[in-house]
Amino acid sequence: MLKLSMLIISLTGLVFLGFSWDLMYFMLVIVSVYILLLGHYEFIDFNYLGNNLGGGLLSMVLVWLSTWVIMLMVLASLKSIKYNELYFLLIMVSMLIFLSLVFFSIDLLWFYISFEAVLIPTYLLIIGWGYQPERLQAGLYLIFYTMFVSLPLLIVILWVNAKSINLMNLFSELNWISTLIFLCGVGAFLVKMPMFFVHLWLPKAHVEAPVSGSMVLAGILLKMGGFGLYRVSEYFMFMVKSLGMVWMSVSLVGGLYMSLVCLRQSDLKSLIAYSSVVHMGLVIGGLMTMSWVGLVGAFILMVGHGLCSSGLFCLANINYERLHSRSVLVNKGLINLLPSGALMWFLLVSSNMAAPMSLNLMGEISLLGCLLKYSEFMMLILVLLSFFSAAYCLYLYSSIQHGSLVKGVMPFYELLTVEYLVLLLHWIPLNALFLKMDFFML
Repeated sequence: MLKLSMLIISLTGLVFLGFSWDLMYFMLVIVSVYILLLGHYEFIDFNYLGNNLGGGLLSMVLVWLSTWVIMLMVLASLKSIKYNELYFLLIMVSMLIFLSLVFFSIDLLWFYISFEAVLIPTYLLIIGWGYQPERLQAGLYLIFYTMFVSLPLLIVILWVNAKSINLMNLFSELNWISTLIFLCGVGAFLVKMPMFFVHLWLPKAHVEAPVSGSMVLAGILLKMGGFGLYRVSEYFMFMVKSLGMVWMSVSLVGGLYMSLVCLRQSDLKSLIAYSSVVHMGLVIGGLMTMSWVGLVGAFILMVGHGLCSSGLFCLANINYERLHSRSVLVNKGLINLLPSGALMWFLLVSSNMAAPMSLNLMGEISLLGCLLKYSEFMMLILVLLSFFSAAYCLYLYSSIQHGSLVKGVMPFYELLTVEYLVLLLHWIPLNALFLKMDFFML
């Protein structure tokens, strides 16, 4: 842990010395490789790293995902960071530090503080580098949705610490007090995921955010909600067992409704953002089953979705930089202009619909299995959910790549080498980790 701390401190020091993005990129590569080489971790058991920090395989992989996505954000934002480069890199480093603390914190209070602190760099990214004036409203949506439901969680944590209450005894029966505390405890994470009904901040934030903001929102911030749900559910075992079916029903029916909403979206970013709500609905369902297969499936789908969704936002931005529009009606016939771009769209869209050799496939198979074991009545909704997920992915790909070109899109330039690099660094781990499924499953 001391080595990792020294690495992050030296990285922060280099930022203040005014170093460039390429040195930052090099340092992030070192951090991500170092995390991978930290050694074998048990899935659940905590390895103590000192200073009230520790984590198992779950924490370790999510910290690696954070480092990897932030590294790709720096690469994808080369055009937008020509101005205020130092501020942008400072935001990236602070975000990495807070995210590492979220996933490595053993103490719930520290976990809460880090969880809220991540909002600050995300908000600065959206209002500082966003595209339209509506980004201020989107930033406020993000802040207020998260803060409104996070304060009850803080009160529950402080109350439990002050009273030294054993939560297992408190929630041994279902009454209005235990239900209220349970709602306060998990509400913040359900909004962060986000669950259907409290998802309105997500499409708004995605549409107004720059490419780096969309990548971090889809790649990491939604995973904080899943990780937090896993962290607090051990205290609410009885409540999850009693009320889990409610959250499961809302998430899965909401996921089905969102996949229908995706089929009529005309904005590329909105479509990818709503598809995130569909995937996170499955993750909530898996976590609420309180089963080993559900936890592992949710974990694998979170990592797979983080890489895949981040790559899709990157592709949407590549199209936007060339056509200056995110509308599906304008982004047509691109297979004629960017044949290699069509290949990257195909690879990432097929991973998004859980095609073989992607992490999403293993995650969805595990989640479908554990949800059907939990209740056979879910068969119909899961069949429809899978069908419409494939339908909107095919709609996304075919509507962009095929059709007649919109007049006046010239001059048009090919994909840059750095753009190929960013897209391949999303796709390769997404499919290479598929070969290590025994590592997660066993």
